[in-house]
This record gives sequence, C-alpha cells and structure tokens, in this order.
Amino acid sequence: MDQLYVYMLAALAVLAIADLIVGVSNDAVNFLNSAIGSKAVSFKTIMIVASIGVAVGALTSSGMMEVARKGIFNPGEFMFNEIMIIFMAVMLTDILLLDFFNTLGLPTSTTVSIVFELLGASVAIAIIKIYADANQSLLDLSNYINNSKAIEIILGILLSVVVAFTIGAIVQYVSRLLLSFNFQSKPIWYSAIFSGFANTSILYFIVIKGLKNATFMGGEFLDFINNKPEAFIGISFLVLSVLSYIAIVAFKARIYTIIIIIGTFALAVAFAGNDLVNFIGVPIAAYNSYEAWTASGIVPEEYAMVALSEPVATQPILLLIAGLVMVLTLWFSTKARAVVKTSVDLSRQDEGKERFEPNFLSRNIVRLTIGLNDSISQYLPNGYKAQVEKQFAKAKKDPTIKAQDQPAFDLVRASVNLMVASVLISIATSLKLPLSTTYVTFMVAMGTSLADRAWGTESAVYRVAGVLNVIGGWFFTALSAFAAAFVMAYILFYGKGYALVLLFVTAIVLLVRNYLIHRNNNKALEEEDKLEKAESSSTQGVIHESAKNIATVVKRGNKIYTSAINGLATQNLAILKKNKQNIERLSQEIEVLKDNVFYFIKNLEDPSVEASNFYLSIVRYLQDIAQSLEYVSKSSLKHINNNHKKLTFSQIKELKDVDTHLEQLFKDTQKAFENRSFAQIGAIIDERNNLNNLVQEKIQRQVERTRSEESSPKNTTLYFSILLETKDLVNATMKLLEEYFAAHDSTVEPAQITGNQPNK
Repeated sequence: MDQLYVYMLAALAVLAIADLIVGVSNDAVNFLNSAIGSKAVSFKTIMIVASIGVAVGALTSSGMMEVARKGIFNPGEFMFNEIMIIFMAVMLTDILLLDFFNTLGLPTSTTVSIVFELLGASVAIAIIKIYADANQSLLDLSNYINNSKAIEIILGILLSVVVAFTIGAIVQYVSRLLLSFNFQSKPIWYSAIFSGFANTSILYFIVIKGLKNATFMGGEFLDFINNKPEAFIGISFLVLSVLSYIAIVAFKARIYTIIIIIGTFALAVAFAGNDLVNFIGVPIAAYNSYEAWTASGIVPEEYAMVALSEPVATQPILLLIAGLVMVLTLWFSTKARAVVKTSVDLSRQDEGKERFEPNFLSRNIVRLTIGLNDSISQYLPNGYKAQVEKQFAKAKKDPTIKAQDQPAFDLVRASVNLMVASVLISIATSLKLPLSTTYVTFMVAMGTSLADRAWGTESAVYRVAGVLNVIGGWFFTALSAFAAAFVMAYILFYGKGYALVLLFVTAIVLLVRNYLIHRNNNKALEEEDKLEKAESSSTQGVIHESAKNIATVVKRGNKIYTSAINGLATQNLAILKKNKQNIERLSQEIEVLKDNVFYFIKNLEDPSVEASNFYLSIVRYLQDIAQSLEYVSKSSLKHINNNHKKLTFSQIKELKDVDTHLEQLFKDTQKAFENRSFAQIGAIIDERNNLNNLVQEKIQRQVERTRSEESSPKNTTLYFSILLETKDLVNATMKLLEEYFAAHDSTVEPAQITGNQPNK
C-alpha cells in the first residue's frame, strides 16, 4: 500500500510540470497583451522582459498556497489516504481543463479552477465519509468544507468583472480627454505627470503584490509602506514625475514605451510570485502530507491531516525549477500566443475580421447602450461634445507600415491597461480580497477599449459577444472544475491503484494528442499561403498585388477540389472533413478582403474609379470561386458522412478526368500570376470551351446512365451537382482571367508584362 502513495507522488510531480506548462500558456495573457497589442517594442524584447519578470517572481514566490492546504477544506477532518485522493483528482482535472481552454484560445483563471477543483474533490470525499457514518448527514458537510471561503471567491469573481471593466473604462476616457490620440504632440509635462501616475501605480503593485514576501526586502521599508501608504505613493509620484520629465528632456526618452516595459515586468513578477502556487501548491502539499504521515507510523486510513493546518515554506530549488519551466513555456508555447491573440483582437482599435459571432444578448446589449448613449448625449452641452470629438479624433496611420504590422492600440491605452490592473490588484491584495489577475487584466483591457471607441457600431456586437463568451467560459470553468474533480475523486476512491493508472495515462494521452493536433494545425496554417489585403494606391499596384492573391486562391482551390474528388472516390471521411476546414478558411480570408474594400478605396489616389472597380470585381470573382469549391466540398462530405451508396466506377473515372483537366487549368493560371506573365492569360482563356464541353459530355453520359442503368437517386443528384458546380467554377475563373487580361492590357506597359513589378 505504501508504494501506491509513492507512485501518486511521482504522478503528481509529472502533473505539476504539465500544469505549469498549460498554466503559463493560459496566464501569459495577463502580462503580454498590452505590450504585444501596442507593439511598443519588438516581440523578442517583450519576451525577454517577461521572462526576467517570471524568473524574479518565481524566486520571490510567497511560498505555499494556503488555499491548497486549508483554504477550501478543513484538513483535520480528512485522513492521509483521502487527502492524497483529493490532491490527485485536483491535478488531473486542472491540467485537462486548462489545456482545453488553451486549445480554444480562451483565457481563464487558474486560481478559480484550482479552488473549485479542491472544492469538488473534497466535497466528494466528504460525502463518501458522511454516508459511511450512520451518525452523520449532509448537514455535517459544513464540518469538512470551508463554505465562507468558497462564497468569498465567487463574490470576488463577480466583483472583479464589474469593477475592473468600469474603472478601466473611466480611467481610459479621462486619459484620452487629456492626452488625445495625438499624445506625442502634447506638452512634455503632460507625459511626465501621466508617467508619474502610471509608474507609481506599477511600483506600488510590484512591492505589495509581487515582492512583499521576498527575503531581500527590508522589514523597515515594508513597515513604512504598510503603515504610511499615502506618503509612499505621494513621494513616489513626485520623484517619478520629475525623473520622467528629465528623461524626456535630457535623453529624449520614449516615456510611454518605458511605462509599458515596466508594467509588463511588474505583472510578470506578480504572476509568477503569486500564481505559481496554483500549479505547484497542490503537489507540494501532497509531498508535505506524505512526509508527515511517514513520520507518524500510523496507517494512512487513520492518520488525520492536521499537519496541513501549519504553513510550510516552499523550497528554493523547487521555485527555481518551476521558474525555468515557466520561462521555457513562455517562449515555446503556441497556445500562449493563441490566448493572447484573443485578448488583443477583442480590444484592437480598428475593425477587421471578428472571431466571435453576435448573439441575442450581445445585440440587445449594444442596442440598449446606443439608446442610453443617445439619451444622455441630448443633455450634454454642444461645446463639451465638440471638445470630446476633437480629443477622440483618431491619429493618422503610418502609411509605410503594412496593415498586419499596425499596432492593435496605441501606447496610451497599453499604459492605462497596465496602470489600472496594477492598482486594482494592489488594492485587493492589501485588503486580502480574492481577485483573479486574469479577470482583472482582461476586463480592464475590455473597459479601456470600450472607452477608446474601439467598439464602434461596426464591431460592437462582435466584441460584446466575445467578452460574453469569455466571461461565460470563466463560470463554466468553475462549474466544470467542481464537477470533474468530484467525479475524479469518486473514481480514485473506489478504483484505487487501477483507477490511478487509467486516469493518469488517459490524461497524458489527451495532453499529447491535443498538443500534436494543435502543432499540426499551426504547421498547416504556417505552410498555407495567406491572402493579403491590397494596400496600393494605384491601379497598376493593385494589379500586381492582386496577382499574388489570385495565384494563392487558385493553388489552394486546386488542392481543395482534388481532395474532394479523392475523398469521394475513396470514401475517406477524414480527408473530406479536413477539406471542409480548408475551404472554410479560404472563404473567411476572401471575406476579409471584401471587408477591406472601404479602407482600400479610402487609400486610393485620385481618380480612383478604375482601381476600385477592378478590385471589387476581383474580390467578387474570388468569392464565386470559393462558393463553388465550398459546395463541392460540403456536398461530398455530406454524401459520405450519411453513408450513401458509393459512386460507380464510371462516375469516379469521369470525375477524375474532369479533375485532371481542371488541375492543369489551375496550374497554368497559378504559374501565370506567380510569374506576372499576364500575356499568357489569353491562351488560358481559350481553353474555356474545351473544359466546358468536357463537363457537358460527362453530364450527358450520366443522363443516359440514369435512363438505362442508374439505381441510386442520391448518387445521381450528387454527380450532377458536382459537374454543374464545376461549370460555375470554370466560368468564375474565366471571368476573373478576362477581367485581369483587360486591366493588364489597358494599364500595364510592355516592360511590365515580362514580370517587372511597378513601384507602388
């Protein structure tokens, strides 16, 4: 029996490392979103600063997480064997739950997940103990569980969501009124005072939240901060404001960038110093329990875990190892970047491709908010409204920076995000209130983006829907963490060693499987040629920019059509499902090009009618191509997925014949556009009749077969549908080629036909 607990400790050690990895992937959004979104410095610099912060935070960690030892349950009521089951159930649930959210790219709270997992597992074991004792009832559950702590945490969640969003919106609104979007042109003392406020907030945050328990912090200094916080804040503000003014005047310092770097470091320190225990607190508590039990000499079923009521400091070597794992994860986790991307996308200043679809609730919230705003606006003085509009007038974008390289928001908003998050977390920490850093940083970012008018009428329903999805995910985290840990504890209690092996292996398999799927998907996306928005301001520039997109669509379309026919011929459901995903991605990218029409036309030189008409026509034909490919792909998938009768040998042979000719057409087209050999387009267009005649011949053969030998209506319908849609695909491709040939013929000089691209 003793060996079982040794195996459990070994499993918990492995799970701790895995939990560190998935935990950092989730919580990286807490300290990376502002720096990455503003593009204040290079991504490499951001990662170096964050890595140093994580390392410092890990080494100055506040030690054992008390909530893992006695915060949720009363340890003296549980025996050693029961405590080990609780801890095992918690860790298994935690890594699977966090990995699930990371795979979806959604930020969630590691604190909330660990708390509700502890609650779920301890409730399960408590109920088992209660039903085994005839003298107890469910009313005695309160003897085992710390109900007040659970209620406090739930209220903390609700409070943090509302307060962080509201304060973030108010501070950003005031900051924008004072600094405007053209903040760089404001007097230097504006920036110095703003820097004083921001850096004082962040400094206080570092001391109170990040380093308050560090051994190198002097006791007198901490006593001064705790006893006279107002004096510390006032002195810090004056000193930092003066230093900022001197730095700007004497050294031409980019003060907003400095604020963002310091803020990123501060949040990274706090994350590692405080949230680290979310990942290693439970395994260390289990190890301490094992040490106490082995020293007692009592059988595990009779040893009450009173020892967990006493705090035990974490060993420095464990903190060092944990910090190293966190830093490596930060650099190499693609899931961490996916989670950060969700936060940045929801708070970006400009419209673009929205990830979330609007829902009933988001539409009505936006509708009510617009109505409320209109009602309030009626009572505001016209002079005030004019001044507000002036301050909120957006700065012009740098035309030399490509659209994909533009920052999601400016340096002022990034600074406010870090400043407000630091203040709120510092206040909550000093008042000993449970507050999730994930919830605070995310909701502050959402509040500042709302105040900054990033949620305009064009994007509000999508952004609100996204926020509602994330918030819903937080509460889903709590409920699913409780339920899953409850079930895990039950299984481990009754299944013992067999259940431990089965659940542990299952967890590892699922983690590896999710990792491989995520890696393969990312690899496929990286290898796949992406469509790019047109940024030229002349017709000739648009012709050459669009040529790359056409070559890309034709290349990917060729692969999609061939995969659909091959999947249909071999009845390979996996190929057809993957093909459906590929065409959906292509359709979404073309939709983004369509959504970019407004910005494209605004950027054109005068006169712009010719270039805009050309661009609109090209996008329309690309959409037609994608729609035909989508129909072929989805109808093939539906046929196989519904287990309908396989196509006949003759039908498959004829479809492959069409695919071969279409493949040659697409390859010739791709080559012409990749090499900018537009003169070759005419020869490709001449092939239209041959291809259409081929398709018509196949249709006629199927008509004859249907009258004489065909017995499956589903096969006949599918076959006709694919051939008719293929004709539409060919026609859309030819219309695109004709449009291009005419535009090239009338605007491009002979020297450019050979492949020399004009200057934009």
